[in-house]
Amino acid sequence: MKRKRYLFPFLSLAAITLLLPMALGAGIVLGQQSRTAGIVLAELGALRLNQAGQHHLDKQGQQTKQQQPAVNMDCTLIVPTNPLSAQGLATPYQLTATNPANGPCNESNKAQAAFVQGAIIDPTTGAISIYNPLVVDQGTQPAVEPQPPFGGQIPPGDSVALWFGSNGNTLTLQDSNGSLAQGQCVNGSNGSIFGQVSYCNAPAFFQAANQAIQAGKLVPPPLGTALDGQPCPTTRDFSIVDQDPSDNVTTTYLVTASGQTAQDTQANAAALGTQVQKNGSDERLLTLVDAAIGCTPWMSSDLANPGHMIPALPLNELQAATAQGMPVALVPNADPMVLVNTQPDLAKLNAYRAGVDQPPSPDAQTSSTRAFCQNLLHVAPGRLLLDEPLTRQAPPADPAVANSLFTFLAQRFVTTYEANGLNCMKRLNQPDPVTVTTDANGVTVDAMISAPGTPSPTGMSFDCVVNGNPLAGCTGTATINGQACSFALDANTRKITITCPAGA
Repeated sequence: MKRKRYLFPFLSLAAITLLLPMALGAGIVLGQQSRTAGIVLAELGALRLNQAGQHHLDKQGQQTKQQQPAVNMDCTLIVPTNPLSAQGLATPYQLTATNPANGPCNESNKAQAAFVQGAIIDPTTGAISIYNPLVVDQGTQPAVEPQPPFGGQIPPGDSVALWFGSNGNTLTLQDSNGSLAQGQCVNGSNGSIFGQVSYCNAPAFFQAANQAIQAGKLVPPPLGTALDGQPCPTTRDFSIVDQDPSDNVTTTYLVTASGQTAQDTQANAAALGTQVQKNGSDERLLTLVDAAIGCTPWMSSDLANPGHMIPALPLNELQAATAQGMPVALVPNADPMVLVNTQPDLAKLNAYRAGVDQPPSPDAQTSSTRAFCQNLLHVAPGRLLLDEPLTRQAPPADPAVANSLFTFLAQRFVTTYEANGLNCMKRLNQPDPVTVTTDANGVTVDAMISAPGTPSPTGMSFDCVVNGNPLAGCTGTATINGQACSFALDANTRKITITCPAGA
């Protein structure tokens, strides 16, 4: 990954912790201004690279740069019999092409890979366990045979659910001896599939989980406070979401040199190597942002990998439902995954929301995309700026898209806000506050952000907080480790110089 020169000075980890809670009117810290020539690219997980190095259709179906013959982006996942049973969870799902005339689908190709995530809740205790079933190419065998959870028998009364994600454009669930009905599987509404995602028995799982929460048996952990002084985000935070929130899963698989797959466990990695297949996922993105800003996602035991804890979509969504402050980012009616023939469809919207524990929308106004855009504009740019000193140091979710987590989040905002996403620019009649720059390979390497409602950088008013004590204008003297340190702000460069006696 090409390293980008940092213009915003990093003081030290301790100094960052002291200085991050700055107020730019609404508590925003400004970041980089450097830019290089380039073009605007696509969004989180929307632009992915296949093994041949080809840019393909993004998850909204927009055509992107294509240098090689097209990869088949429409795949089908054959669901095994009794998918909610212990044996069904351990039976590999089979990936195949929806239309073989368009080419094959292979799990080892990250542009086509499909993923399954499972969760089991004991309603009596409220305990949630995670078990991620494996996906293999149709007609092939896994590198290591999965073992069924709980010794082959799900405890009576436990509720099991499954969620699916894909790196392609569409993933269609295919029945196997009644498996779709057995699993209460939902691939869309009225013959229109969601696209990349689907689920089995999720509403019943969430009902059991929410009853356990109400009874005090299941207690989602508190969000905590990030290094920026703000509450840690959830999957329903407008600093995390894009145009199709709460999509895809956190599941990862191991892939061998021969293209076989195995569950991502410690034992399998020791035997097969550590090449990992990942799902371009809003749910996974939360874990990356958490790591960068000093937060910890909710995790539960991995039944396929004893002694290890992992994050999961149902944990993210349950925590978001209980802890996310206003405004709450719920799936809007123009989310590409809930459209039917490019038009909003309330039944499909609510079918999607039911799979991620979101309340149904009674009408189009309640799920207004314009209101979603307003909240996105109000929240996301400021948090991006606030966290820039931290996210610029973090690796991107996809190095084919951006060179850091900061630039990854910035380009993701651009696509969501502009015409290829929700077209918030038109809905709000407000320009995009984020400008991204790419290199010759189309990788986003820089971004400039102007938080709405704040003056230009040269006219900004900065305030700092040092050890809990405010310092107006980030200029003056404050005590650090018992020593008087001087602070000086250069408003033009947005640099803060701190001078302390030796030993401070």
